[in-house]
Amino acid sequence: MAKKYQLTIRETHCKQCGICSYLCPRKVLTQEMGHCPVATHMENCIGCRLCEMRCPDFAIEVEEAGK
Repeated sequence: MAKKYQLTIRETHCKQCGICSYLCPRKVLTQEMGHCPVATHMENCIGCRLCEMRCPDFAIEVEEAGK
């Protein structure tokens, strides 16, 4: 069974730069210009944490679901 992940986006830290949504290999995040990203396809998340590692404001956290 595939692991499930949960994503936390701290909107107070996010400056809407778009790096996370651009780098996501599975297009989990969607984002409109001037807005924070939204995890619209969490079922596709593979837990690579590229969004978390590349966020310049530490606004995203990826965790294994149920932990």
